[in-house]
Amino acid sequence: MAVDFSDYGRRMEKALDHLDEEFGAVRAGRANAKVLDRITVEYYGSETPLNGVATISTPDARTLVISPWDTKLLTEIQKAIQISDLGINPQNDGKVIRLIFPQLTEERRKELVKQVKKYAEDAKVAMRNVRRDGMDYVKKLKKNSEITEDEQKKAEKDLQDLLDKYVKKADEAMSAKEKELMAL
Repeated sequence: MAVDFSDYGRRMEKALDHLDEEFGAVRAGRANAKVLDRITVEYYGSETPLNGVATISTPDARTLVISPWDTKLLTEIQKAIQISDLGINPQNDGKVIRLIFPQLTEERRKELVKQVKKYAEDAKVAMRNVRRDGMDYVKKLKKNSEITEDEQKKAEKDLQDLLDKYVKKADEAMSAKEKELMAL
């Protein structure tokens, strides 16, 4: 009997997707609307993502312009950005909010690289936890005599190979983000 690991592969893929989201939120000195994905504002009594209450545009490489559909939200959006971990002071002109991204200093780049490495390590830990769950499942199958010892060894090797594949993808994504941060 071959053990089906498609669920474990999907869970590792989700960890990789989450890593991409985390990397998208790390600003690299140029304006990217993804850095605002985590910011929510109170709108009619519920927390709403910023892109659900405003249009976000990029007029140039280092500026984001946020145009709320309801101008009453301007101060709410400004507060949400100020309390976030973006580290950018929003400029409110009464109609739109501008975020001007400064050039990154060498020190800030190194901090961001550390943050990127931490995100990658967190993703790898999540992937290892998925592998552990898979190993526990295989051991349970063996204990219940549903698979042979040879099938158990093969299943454990397949799980390890699956983990290695996803860890390699996470390392590649981390290297690409690190290059992007240091190249600016």
